[in-house]
Amino acid sequence: MTHPQPDVAAAAQADGRRWLDDLTALLGPDQVSVAVDQVEQHSQDKWFAAHAPQLVVFARSTDDVAATLRYCHRHRVPVTARGAGVGYVGGCVPVRGGVALSLARMNRILELNPADGVARVEPGVITGDLQAAARELGWFYPPDPASLKECSLGGNIATNAGGPRCLKYGVTRHYVLGLTAVLADGTVVRAGGRCHKNKTGFDLVGLFTGSEGLLGVVTEATLRLIPHPQARAMLAMVFDDFTTAAAAVQQVLGSGWLPSALEVTDGFTLQAARAYLGPDRLPEGGAHLIVEIDGRRSSVAAELEELRQLLVRLGARHIQTAPDEAACEAIWQLRREFSYSLRATGLIKLNEDIVVPRGRLVDLVEFARDLQREFDFPVACFGHAGDGNIHVNVMVPDMQDPEVSARAERALDRLFRQVIAWDGAITGEHGIGLAKQRWLEQALGAGATTLHKRLKAALDPGGILNPGKLLADWGGDGESPGR
Repeated sequence: MTHPQPDVAAAAQADGRRWLDDLTALLGPDQVSVAVDQVEQHSQDKWFAAHAPQLVVFARSTDDVAATLRYCHRHRVPVTARGAGVGYVGGCVPVRGGVALSLARMNRILELNPADGVARVEPGVITGDLQAAARELGWFYPPDPASLKECSLGGNIATNAGGPRCLKYGVTRHYVLGLTAVLADGTVVRAGGRCHKNKTGFDLVGLFTGSEGLLGVVTEATLRLIPHPQARAMLAMVFDDFTTAAAAVQQVLGSGWLPSALEVTDGFTLQAARAYLGPDRLPEGGAHLIVEIDGRRSSVAAELEELRQLLVRLGARHIQTAPDEAACEAIWQLRREFSYSLRATGLIKLNEDIVVPRGRLVDLVEFARDLQREFDFPVACFGHAGDGNIHVNVMVPDMQDPEVSARAERALDRLFRQVIAWDGAITGEHGIGLAKQRWLEQALGAGATTLHKRLKAALDPGGILNPGKLLADWGGDGESPGR
């Protein structure tokens, strides 16, 4: 965690005491904290950077958020909203201090309405909990980030999170019908609604979805539900090399299949998984592929066998068949262990969720091997092959070592520049946050970057919302006390 100089620390401490007294009087003592453990917990996400806020506010309602933001807007206090804190880009790190605004206590599912095909939720609801509640009624909320058992829907909306199923079903934005957001000055905005078609005014729902907490704080969302597929099934297999696996991905899609998920994993990740989970958990091979299908019970079994035969012809070996829900979940649990396997190497995992045109999958993995040789860091690739969203993990020993950190930054710079040159995207689902802000203008272009700044200036002229993120040089119309 970063530590300010003594005079700056004293001023920040004085500000913190004043804000504590004022916000405690405004919200109540059980919703404001300066306890060391709470401050520490709200200083970081799963990225390596951390910075302490002066205090933590635990909102319980839209009114609490509006009151907090009105106060902070008036007194120029930085505010960093936070959900479950499981992001990978430092998006909820309060780099300018001030208030860490936790939405974790706003965790109610307010409504499940199959007749309308909607759910109304508060932002602190865990994604997997909504999925389970909808499933009990025979309905489906498809977005499925790998952290779905611990990430919050508010965080998913802030980053427009995806997941393996977005190949067939789309990302979070496709399921947000309406939302309530509080602007920097405390104004409450209700955008969209509960209708599945709505072209009334600008797309304000789309504006806030993916805005990473820079434009407003989402306090309620109306989400689209769809009927749950009757059945799903999976095939998991290995190929001799990544090139053959990538060619199989193209052949599956080119043969008229639209799986719900297509996940590919490279050889380095498989080696780490065998070391972590045991050599018997994964057969030998240079690439691993998961194909999931879903639909009517009467058709899934026949489709699974037809797909298996196709994959055998394409070079798949050691094919594992998962014909039902429990068997599918066992394979997905194995897939989730790949990330933990990389962490178990003892290296810091810089997880870059880049996206390339699907025809560049082999080029990307070959580029990753070149990157590994040039910068002497292991590089692991796995992810959503069906839409080109591959997680490139640069594995570094110590980001506190200046030489290692500088070398890692050069490696990332090379990666992002190549992705942009291929007409790819530097983030598919994690967001920009702190980690990727210096590449934002290259990725967007000068005109779109200017438009982002104009939108920020219009909705948050004081620059108090999540300062220091995404638009790194945006400071509002003046300096805030927490800087």
